[in-house]
Amino acid sequence: MAIPRLLSTLRERVLLCDGAMGTELQRAGLEPGGCGEAWNVDAPERILAIQRAYVEAGADCLLTNTFGASGIMLARHGQEQRTRAINAAGVELARQAFGERDGFVLGDIGPFGGVMEPYGDISRSAVAEAFGVQAKALCQAGVDAILVETQTSLDELELGIAAARAAGAPCIIGSLAFDAFAEGDGFATMMGVTPDAAARFLVEHEVDVLALNCGTGVDTKSAAGIVAAYRAVDPSRPILAQPNAGQPELVDLRAVYRQTPEEMARGVPLLLAAGATMIGGCCGSTPAHIRAMRAALDEQEALA
Repeated sequence: MAIPRLLSTLRERVLLCDGAMGTELQRAGLEPGGCGEAWNVDAPERILAIQRAYVEAGADCLLTNTFGASGIMLARHGQEQRTRAINAAGVELARQAFGERDGFVLGDIGPFGGVMEPYGDISRSAVAEAFGVQAKALCQAGVDAILVETQTSLDELELGIAAARAAGAPCIIGSLAFDAFAEGDGFATMMGVTPDAAARFLVEHEVDVLALNCGTGVDTKSAAGIVAAYRAVDPSRPILAQPNAGQPELVDLRAVYRQTPEEMARGVPLLLAAGATMIGGCCGSTPAHIRAMRAALDEQEALA
């Protein structure tokens, strides 16, 4: 079987992903609580402008604007009937953003936004179905990989991975969101999953790329420590790290991230030294942050 294009490229060089979409949507005028994913169909020019800015900044990979585009999430906005259309449009827009340039489109599947039974009121089968519909729409539209991201529960992550595999994803990336312990060193997800446990789970479920993103206290420096924990579990698989642009501050009911592009870029050598083979930004990161990371990555590759 031929090696997927994304994985074959990762054997040759480190790839740079884009930055935050949520905060960029807010900058573009999305109201708090609005459905930014619906813009894929209703205001595609705004999504295209954001993603083109990331391409111009040097991103090799773009995440589709489908983080909250499962049927369960879209139903909260009355958009569930457009699930397939919204996801397919997200893939098409990312491809358009690259223009003539070669790049990779990662189909983004975020959390369904609730708690499954028996602790919550949403059944496992409903979540599996929602992820399945979304993954199929993304794969049929031609993604290079499915990214199941910002996961805190291994049960939900397992359903996302299974949906991506059933949909025929050429490459599967599993990403968890960790929080720093309030006291002492260490990280765990909201559901208590540690980095080494996460890595073992991802390897057992045969994902192609181990990943981490977001989380309280997860900047480039701390993300490097999590990457190292992943690498200790698996010495060979690619690892994607997408840390936040520092710690958020609440200003006028909005999260504001203060870390400058230059500060974030200084963490690039740490991520690479720890074993990351894909890097990018999560909450608060902008095209300026990705541009600075591109320069830092190019400098490191020139020194190698």
